[in-house]
Amino acid sequence: MSLLKWALIFLILAGVAALFGFGGMAEGFTDIARVLFGIFLLILLVLVVLGASAYRAVT
Repeated sequence: MSLLKWALIFLILAGVAALFGFGGMAEGFTDIARVLFGIFLLILLVLVVLGASAYRAVT
């Protein structure tokens, strides 16, 4: 959950930076949030696959 929390924080920072006119900074924060969210989704997918295979092994 920490990756998702940090992705959300960077997304909020990007919104605030864009609101105040710091376009380059907002773009950087958005890129960081996008990468963190992608890593979160990848880890989630791996854990779901491992959980499903462990469930099949038990039953």
